[in-house]
Amino acid sequence: MKMKAVCGWLKPVALILVFNLCFNASYQLAELQVCRMCPGTVLNGTAVGQFCSESAGRIDGRCCWSNDSTSDPERIIGLDLSNCSLTHVDDLQEASTVLIIDLSLNPIVNMTDTAFEGFSKLNYMILPQDTSCPGGNTSWEKVEVREGNRFCQGQKNMCNQTEHMSVDCPENSLCAPYGPGFFECSCADQHHGYKCLREGEFPALQVFGPLAASTVVISFLLWVTQRRKAKSL
Repeated sequence: MKMKAVCGWLKPVALILVFNLCFNASYQLAELQVCRMCPGTVLNGTAVGQFCSESAGRIDGRCCWSNDSTSDPERIIGLDLSNCSLTHVDDLQEASTVLIIDLSLNPIVNMTDTAFEGFSKLNYMILPQDTSCPGGNTSWEKVEVREGNRFCQGQKNMCNQTEHMSVDCPENSLCAPYGPGFFECSCADQHHGYKCLREGEFPALQVFGPLAASTVVISFLLWVTQRRKAKSL
């Protein structure tokens, strides 16, 4: 009986582990999809290729990955989607850690305002001449058109000059860049809740404790009821 009880408790744990493995695998697959949105690979003579070489990165399809896995996890730092026949740009979130993106030589007719929301590290873009820089010219230190392309360089910080608080953020909150033309507000230390109005540490134990307990109870009840059904069959 004890062995059966132990095995019964292991089943939910095993299911959770399988779910996490499947989730991580699907995430990695989605992350790789952006590197293969069109055929080809990053070439050495291109802007992304030169940047990748100077950064000692690793090329995989249309992506340049950081090759420093000692201090930070491997991430995409360059994305070359030039000459990919793209007409719409609306979902590149898998590459939100990039520093440089090349979208030149594409017949882009629509690029959504939120396409680069969260791209806080993006510092250099190459676009078709008729495509505006994300967030508008005011979101970049330098915008110029040459050789049929538009170059957006140096993403500006949308927070105020103190880089700590924006007039659009509530009191007791901090402002941080969140992509061209975007910023995000996060509660300062010792504040939490709606508009950061509550003072003190977030009561994680009081919030997540009952949730975890109820999850365990529900899982146990489901296991018991399913086991009874299996026996009746």
